[in-house]
Amino acid sequence: MRIPTKQVFYMLLAAAILAATVATSAIAQPAEQTMARREKAYPTGDKATSVLLLERLAPVEIRLGQPLAYTVKVTNLTGMELQEVVLTEQLPAGFIVASIEPKPTGTQENLATWKWEKLGPREAKTIQINGNTDRLDQLEYCATVTFKTVFCSSTRVVQPKLALTKTAPDQVLLCDPIPLQFVVRNSGSGVARNVRVTDALPDGWSTGDGRNTLTFEAGDLAAGQAREFSASVKASRTGQFVNTARATEDGGLTAEATATTVVRKPVLAVSKTGPAFRYVGRPAKFEITVRNDGDAPATRTMLVDAIPAGTKFVSASAGGKAANGQVTWNLGTLAPGDVETVQLTLTAMQIGTVRNTVTVKAVCAEASAVATLPVKGIPAILLEVIDIEDPIELGAHETYEIMVLNQGSAMDTNIKITCTLPPEQQYVSATGPTSPAVDGQVVTFAPLSQLAPKAKVTYRLVVKGVKTGDVRFAVSMTSDQITSPVQETESTNIYE
Repeated sequence: MRIPTKQVFYMLLAAAILAATVATSAIAQPAEQTMARREKAYPTGDKATSVLLLERLAPVEIRLGQPLAYTVKVTNLTGMELQEVVLTEQLPAGFIVASIEPKPTGTQENLATWKWEKLGPREAKTIQINGNTDRLDQLEYCATVTFKTVFCSSTRVVQPKLALTKTAPDQVLLCDPIPLQFVVRNSGSGVARNVRVTDALPDGWSTGDGRNTLTFEAGDLAAGQAREFSASVKASRTGQFVNTARATEDGGLTAEATATTVVRKPVLAVSKTGPAFRYVGRPAKFEITVRNDGDAPATRTMLVDAIPAGTKFVSASAGGKAANGQVTWNLGTLAPGDVETVQLTLTAMQIGTVRNTVTVKAVCAEASAVATLPVKGIPAILLEVIDIEDPIELGAHETYEIMVLNQGSAMDTNIKITCTLPPEQQYVSATGPTSPAVDGQVVTFAPLSQLAPKAKVTYRLVVKGVKTGDVRFAVSMTSDQITSPVQETESTNIYE
């Protein structure tokens, strides 16, 4: 119950009121007694605005010699506790006490006193007094009551306290996001007002939208209350980063938290070496070397070599698998400083320069290398000479077929055929891809400008047998690609 200000004033005033008298008269009545109730509210007289109510229930009159019994009741009218309540009853003159319940705390002559340390809200105390009188007189009852009222209020003295924790990974890779977590807490008492967490990111760190500072508004934090925030940032370089966040509030409280993160990166390097050149159709063996020159392990490392056009896969070491036009090696994890070497063998199928690209990839790392292989062709000229009619009679004709076949893989140029007839033979005619020239016993065909790989040309030379004998028809061939002449002879028997 809330007590109005005016009422409180009267409550305090009531402590000074020492005497309140409620009197009743005793006059001759019939034997049956009539009781009268008297009450008084202190200090205002109005129960609605007073603190204590004092009531007395006593006979209006009694006959001499009859028992006299009456009650005194004191009631706390308020919703608050009253302290040190003291009721003093002045017994009427000529009143002979038979019993008092409850017993007084103290008595002195015709005064009886009751003391209560506390009288709770709305609590009442009733005193029953029994006795008689030997006087024909008017008995007067008087009572006084005193009390203390305690009006208390309080001011709580508090001390909020900020505590900040910051969590970041100990190590990350350069290509990974860096998750940050902040928890700001009021570990004291009272409210921390308008709490803010600010994190100035270290040089080399930034948010996805390019900011270098994180700010979080935690608002008001009650005692024991905490709020959590998170963010993700990226590093632009490797190294050790010390990151300190700060929490502030309107009352000047601060707290700091620091986290250290090491940013590492695997750095892959790949090289590929092979022969200086290869001829068409010949195998070429390549060596591929992969190194991790970084400061973090390269995980899930895959090496892929694209098989270039114009080549054919032959073999791969270290479990390399050929499929879909490429050879793949699963190298697993390469620790910093690790080196892995594999071999790849290809066969060059056409003349030209083979450009071969190899790529190695791991988590947060990639590298590639290119190797070139000149592929050359080699002309391989086959010269064959046959006689069609052997043997022949003296005076008959013999036909020689001269076949030139490029069995090699490169173009042959400036091919020159020279035929030398033995003395037993005489030139008759010649045909071929180029025109012949005759000088005595020597027939020379004009140079053939080129002969493609696998191409063939045929020369024919007709002679007449002019002497008998086992003779030798000789053919010589030269070209730009042949360092020494190719010689071929065909024996023919001329008989008579």
